[in-house]
Amino acid sequence: MVERKSFLLRLDPAVHDALARWAADELRSTNAQVEFLLRRALAEAGRLPADAGRPPRRGRPRKRPQDPDPPEPDAPP
Repeated sequence: MVERKSFLLRLDPAVHDALARWAADELRSTNAQVEFLLRRALAEAGRLPADAGRPPRRGRPRKRPQDPDPPEPDAPP
């Protein structure tokens, strides 16, 4: 796994609150929302490095289509 860099970011409290609400609306952490917005801005400006890795996937892994569903329990008589 690629090491992630961390740094301190100072924000106006109102900006942070708005960002946190937006992140919650999109089911992301505030940190993930900041990275999403920065990556999008870099891509739109043509400045996203070609070697920039993909952001890590978070949350529950997707169910594989080849996994069979569990058998149904027998119905009571």
